[in-house]
Order: sequence, then structure tokens, then C-alpha cells
Amino acid sequence: MRSSRYGIQILPSVLAADFSRLEPELRSVEEGGIDILHLDVMDGQFVPNLTFGPLLVKAIDKLSEKTLDVHLMVNEPAYLIPPFRKAGADWITIHTEACDDVAETLKAIRDSGALAGLAINPETPLSDAIPYFSDIHLMLLMTVSPGFGGQSFRAEVIPKIEQAELIREREGHDFVIEVDGGIGMETAGRVVDAGAELLVAGSAVFDQDDRPTAIRALLDRAVASQS
Repeated sequence: MRSSRYGIQILPSVLAADFSRLEPELRSVEEGGIDILHLDVMDGQFVPNLTFGPLLVKAIDKLSEKTLDVHLMVNEPAYLIPPFRKAGADWITIHTEACDDVAETLKAIRDSGALAGLAINPETPLSDAIPYFSDIHLMLLMTVSPGFGGQSFRAEVIPKIEQAELIREREGHDFVIEVDGGIGMETAGRVVDAGAELLVAGSAVFDQDDRPTAIRALLDRAVASQS
């Protein structure tokens, strides 16, 4: 039976927001009934883009009471865990591909008081993450190559979502399954069918004039796939 800790949720990706008007941007998605904001941190090394650091997370934490899901697309991110936790990160996710010692980095996240997440890129086999399933709160499967928004959904990740859910249920793990990349009206139901619960959406939310309606429409499409 699928984990029901959070149910099916849409997580707006703040990277797609207009940072010059951050407070109204956050309010516009909160009106859609969301519980979690997704924050993509990129270092210009692990991925080619460069985004923001703890200061912006701290600003968002002051503006919003929602859970902050911080996704570190950063090489050897252990040194960033304390400042992001202090800034208000509730969940911190790292990449298997970016850490020499994944277990120790996940432990550092848990020791900080944050909930630990693990992410893998589309090309990375799920087997690279399986050894850590007992150590994580969140399993994030990238459905695009990380680093840029607006990419097309990569359907070859769907079997990995299915495999992650199968192993979770068979072995009694407690993590939730999140997907990030190319989520929209055509893909929301497909990833939920495969086992995903948390759906990160950037342009599908922030590129819309009516963000609350866009969020509810995505959620309706995702939930309908289970009926």
C-alpha cells in the first residue's frame, strides 16, 4: 500500500518565480493550498547553472510558514548543510553523483535536525540509491537532466519510480517519492501512477496567470489517475 504521510502534493519550484517580487509570488502559490516549497540550489559545477544560497532561503523562510524542501545540486555539499539548515531548510536533499561519502553526508543532514533526501539523475541507476533507503526521508528522481528549467519530461525514468515504490513497500521503508522535471498536465498522472507522491512543478505553475487554479488543476489530474 502506498505511503500516505503526505498524500499527493504539488511542490512549486521557487526557481521559476520572479525574484523581484518574491513575496507576492509566494502568496500566489500558497493560495493554491500548497504545503511545501521546493528550492533548487545549484553551484555552477555539479550542474552548469548557478542559483542562490542560504540568504535567499532565509528570506523565503521569513516570508512563508511552508515546509522548505532544499535540493542541493552541489558537489560535496556537506559544508553547506549547517548554513542552509540555519537559514530555514526543513528538508535537505543531496545527489548520489555529487558525494564521495553519501552515507556520511546523509547523517550530517539528519544530525542538523533536517530531514534527509537523496536524489538521482535520469541516467543514474536506482541501484546507486538503494543502499541508503533506510537512511532517507525523501527519494527524489529527476525526470530531466538537472541544471535548467523548461526541459522535456524523460519517460525512461518511470520504471525507476515504479521500482522505488516496489522496494519501499516490499521492505517497509518510510521515504516518500518525489519527482522533479517536466511535470505538467500530461505527465502528472503518469508519475503518480508509477508511485510518486510529491510533484515538483516550475513553469507549469509560475508561468500561469492564475497560479492557484494551475496548482489545483495539476493536483486534480494527478489524483484522478488513482481513481
